[in-house]
Amino acid sequence: QVQLVESGGGLVQAGGSLRLSCAASGRTFSSYAMGWLRQAPGKEREFVAAISRSGGSTDYTESVKGRFTVSRDNFKNMMYLQMDSLKPEDTAVYYCAASSGTVAGGLQRWSKYQYWGQGTQVTVYS
Repeated sequence: QVQLVESGGGLVQAGGSLRLSCAASGRTFSSYAMGWLRQAPGKEREFVAAISRSGGSTDYTESVKGRFTVSRDNFKNMMYLQMDSLKPEDTAVYYCAASSGTVAGGLQRWSKYQYWGQGTQVTVYS
């Protein structure tokens, strides 16, 4: 089992940057593929990015490719999402999540994840 806590959200002007962090407790962090998903008001939770157990493989939703970068540090039990060139449509609550699945097998669906953080709000204004 793993407990997840997100941080780093906030209010930022369009074109700006934020770095989200996800701290994991437990000694099994490296046993999970990890993902970032987000949910905007009135919308379903959607996939943003995923990273494999080793960090060697990543996947992104099309709308964030070239702007967002997911990474992890298994020694520190941390995952990150560097978000650059932010747009108002990136406004959402961002969740980190852990999955027993694989990036190669597809982690775009929220049902692929077994453990979730509480979320952190990101608001981008124009």
